[in-house]
Amino acid sequence: MAEADAPGASVSVVARRYDLNANMLFTWRRELAAVPTSDADAALTFVPAAISAPDLPLAEAACAAAGRMEIVLAEGHRIIAGSDVDAAALARVVRVLSRR
Repeated sequence: MAEADAPGASVSVVARRYDLNANMLFTWRRELAAVPTSDADAALTFVPAAISAPDLPLAEAACAAAGRMEIVLAEGHRIIAGSDVDAAALARVVRVLSRR
């Protein structure tokens, strides 16, 4: 997200670099812009993420294909969400867990 938001950056070029659909980046940007910000949110930042395709057992591969993502916060909390997760609700969960 940070790379796609950099001045002069092309969202489609960034998406191709990471083998993403450009529409997904545009959706993430729109959803992020819709989340209200406050002083408490100022501490939240994006972290680099590496996407890899390790050899997964069949059940895990099916979950990955279903569009699930796992977020591990610095405090050790894990969040597993589907591709249909409400971005605002997910942001609230991350904020609450980050304050603990």
